[in-house]
Order: sequence, then C-alpha cells, then structure tokens
Amino acid sequence: MRVGRRRDTDVTQEHQRQPAAVLFDALGADYERAFAHAPAHLAALEWLVERLPPGARTLDVGSGTGRPTAAALVKAGHSVLGVDVSPVMVELAGRQVPEAEFRQADIRELPLEPDSFDGVCVFFSLLQMTRAEQSAVLRRLALALRPGGHLVLATVPADVEDVEVVFLGQPVRATSFAEEDVVATVEAAGLTVLSRHTTLFTPDHPGAGPEPHLFLHCRRDETTDR
Repeated sequence: MRVGRRRDTDVTQEHQRQPAAVLFDALGADYERAFAHAPAHLAALEWLVERLPPGARTLDVGSGTGRPTAAALVKAGHSVLGVDVSPVMVELAGRQVPEAEFRQADIRELPLEPDSFDGVCVFFSLLQMTRAEQSAVLRRLALALRPGGHLVLATVPADVEDVEVVFLGQPVRATSFAEEDVVATVEAAGLTVLSRHTTLFTPDHPGAGPEPHLFLHCRRDETTDR
C-alpha cells in the first residue's frame, strides 16, 4: 500500500475541525451499537413521549445515528430536528430515520426560535464543551422550549474539567459537573427538574467499563419569567 505525505492544508483542516466531530466521525455506527439499548436512555425517551402533545415538534441535540432517540420520536408521531456536528453521524441518521430532519451544525451557533419546541433531548452531547458553554446551551434550549415543554438530559456526572479520557477506544477531552451542580445548572437555565435517575451502564464495546450516568427529566414552567 502506498502511503503519501499529508499536505499542510490537510493538517490545518484537521486541527480546525471540532473535536466532537472528529470523535464521532471515527466512531460512526459503533456508537449506536454500544449505547442504543441502554435501559435508562430508553426509559427517558418513554417518559418524554408520554408528555408530548400529538404531533409535537422536537429537537434532538447530538442526534448521532438517529437511533434510538429520533427513531422513537418519529414512531410516536412527532416531528424531529436532529442536530450533530459529525457529518458521518448526520449521513447515517438520514439513512436510518428518513422521516426526521437532520442538520450538520453546532448547537452553540444554530439559531433557535423562542418557544418553538415541545420537547428537547440532550443525551450526552455537552461533554466536550466548557462549563460556560454547557450553561449557555442549556439556557438557549430552555428558551427554545414552549411553556410547559419538556427536556430530558443525560450526562456523566463528574467534577472534571478538560480531562483526557478514552471513550470507546478513542482519546477525548471531557468536561462535566458533579451531580448536584448539573441540577443547579439546569435550574439556573430556567428549567424545573421533575425527577432524576442515576445508573451504571457498561457500553457494548470491547474493553469498555461501567460508566455513571445521570438522567434529568425537566420542564419549562408556564409561569417562569423569561
């Protein structure tokens, strides 16, 4: 096999790409195989679906391959906008869940109309942002919810900031909050945490170990002063 030198422009473009896009481009369908059947994730989706009005407009932040989140929402009769920074994930999702709309975009920059969604899913999609960015995104998502709308969030609760970890065999830098600080950040964004669930989950991937997962079930209250 002939191996050529990487051009300087290739290196520059690689450095300019977002770390999350690089990571999830590399993982592709492996991510779905590792996480798609997580019981707590499926339970959070069921919780949300039970509270959505008929034909709800929903937003899936970090939509990945489209399964299980977008697929479950579409199956329940709702419209879905999935957003992901990874072009590989967006292409996979479009093929697997053609009834939904998927965009390659950064949720930190994507314009969001106020009061425009009935439901929002944020499953493990903030962990490669700084704490300030995570807080700002949650505020934007709360504003994008209609009064009375619901948001489900999942994260790895840990008091860590810009630490290097190995995720499904790929190196990645991650930032998160301890559990109570996650709750406080969500509440500061203008959401009410109705319930929370913590669990340990081991991804279906060679060498993967158990991960602590935190799921928050939230609502934007009708009476909240925006």
